Amino acid sequence: MTKSTTLDTDRLSEGELLSRLEADLLPKHVAIIMDGNGRWAELRGLPRIAGHREGIKSVREVIALCLELGIHALTIYAFSQENWNRPAQEIDALMGLLEHYLATERSSLVQQGVRFRTIGRVTALPPSALHWVRTTEQETAHLDKLILTVALSYGGRSEIIDAVSQIARECQRGALRPEDIDETLFQNYLSTSDLPDPDLLIRTSGETRISNFLLWQLAYTELYFTPTLWPDFRRREALLALLEYQRRDRRFGRVFSAVSPQIGL
Repeated sequence: MTKSTTLDTDRLSEGELLSRLEADLLPKHVAIIMDGNGRWAELRGLPRIAGHREGIKSVREVIALCLELGIHALTIYAFSQENWNRPAQEIDALMGLLEHYLATERSSLVQQGVRFRTIGRVTALPPSALHWVRTTEQETAHLDKLILTVALSYGGRSEIIDAVSQIARECQRGALRPEDIDETLFQNYLSTSDLPDPDLLIRTSGETRISNFLLWQLAYTELYFTPTLWPDFRRREALLALLEYQRRDRRFGRVFSAVSPQIGL
C-alpha cells in the first residue's frame, strides 16, 4: 500500500501533525528499510559514505520520536547479506561507521532506556565491529523503554532457513514431533520471537519492495513507501507516516460489515 498524504497535512506544522495522532491508533512496532543514503550523497557530489553518516541523524530522530510517543519497538534494516557484494572499500567504511555509532551513541541509548539488539548472521561482521555490537547488546540488555533491533548481515530467507534447520534438528533428536509444528511454534524459532510482528513498515527512497526483510513477520504489516531519501527522513516525515498508518483499516483477513458478507484480504 502506498503513501497517500493529503494536501492539508502537507501544510500543517510538526506540532499540528503531532496533535492529530491518536495514542490508541499508534503502531507498537515500526520497521524501516533505510534506503537512499548513497543516492543522497551522489546528488550532492559527495562520497556514498557521507550519505550513511547523514542517515545516522535520521536514526536519532526516529528513535527520539518513538520514545516520545511510546512506540515500544523499532527495527531497522542496516546491512543486508546482499550488501556484502558491495565494493570492499564501501563495506569497510560502513563497518567503521557502525563502530563509531556504537562507540558514541551507547551511553545515550542507556540514558534513554533503549535496548540495542541485532538480528542476522552477525558473526560475519569484522571482529572489531562485532565486539562493539556485543558490548552494546550486553550494556543495554536490561533496558526496555524502546527495543531497537538492528538487522545486520540479515536476510529474511536465511532467517527462515535457520529456523527450519533448528526445528529439523529438534525433531531428529526427539525433542519435537512433526505434528507439533504450527505457526506459533515456528515463530518461536525466529530471531524476532520476543517481539510482536511489525505493525508498520516504512521504506524510503521511492522503492516499493521489501528486499528480503522480515519475510515471515510482514505478513499483515501495513506498508508505507515514500520517495524521501533516508537522510532527509526526519521527524516530520515520520509523523506523516504515522498519520497515514492510523488511517488504515487493519482487518487481518476478517470482514467488518453489517450489510452483507464479502471476501476480505
